[in-house]
Amino acid sequence: MVARKTPTAKKATSSRTLAVREDESPWTAKELRDLRGELEQEIAQLRSELLEAESDLVDLMRDSGDGAGDDQADAGAKTYEREQEISLANNARLMLEQSEHALERFDGGTYGICESCGDPIGKLRLQAAPRATLCMPCKKKQERR
Repeated sequence: MVARKTPTAKKATSSRTLAVREDESPWTAKELRDLRGELEQEIAQLRSELLEAESDLVDLMRDSGDGAGDDQADAGAKTYEREQEISLANNARLMLEQSEHALERFDGGTYGICESCGDPIGKLRLQAAPRATLCMPCKKKQERR
């Protein structure tokens, strides 16, 4: 496969050569190993957090009983705690999906390419936010909506 140059980017030619912007140096083997390792470590950590959050939620549901004898403050505190655990579990699940998607893109050679415009996302952005799927201009547009 021959890499095509566009005015704004050097496109990826394989899963080992990821896209970079014109003003960036190509990814080094060490940078790729570090990035992949970070994604894999994050996936393992998120899976663990998700299991813990789901276990805590099951415990809260089991302990909640019918609420007999609880005053309104106790019932409210239990409800708040359950909602908090649900929120944590949902957040961990979403981050896990994003991290797994990033790893799939990494393996498929599309990692580092904006899913909206097709331009490179940028090495610094990916090193800071490995789950990023949008370049900064596209992310800013998305956040304004």
